[in-house]
Amino acid sequence: MSMKMPMINQCGMMECAYNSEKNCHALAITVGGSNPFCDTYMDEAQKGGDIESIGGVGACKVMNCIHNSSLECIADNIQVGSHAGKAECNTFQERM
Repeated sequence: MSMKMPMINQCGMMECAYNSEKNCHALAITVGGSNPFCDTYMDEAQKGGDIESIGGVGACKVMNCIHNSSLECIADNIQVGSHAGKAECNTFQERM
């Protein structure tokens, strides 16, 4: 059985090399370890990724998120925003 990769609905990190018009164009991102930061974020002038596609979540290392199942994100989709100057998964919800 194959998993459906959650898509990135919106990315607020305009300075990221993979961002174009609030869309992520990385093939897939990885969401951090102890914090829900986008590990794929790159503050570069040169743009990267495939402008024809919208990025998805390839892996999630945030073990205390309710959307994490076996290091995979199972949310329907995510949004990435800015928190303290870092790209953060705004869809993160702490597991109680």
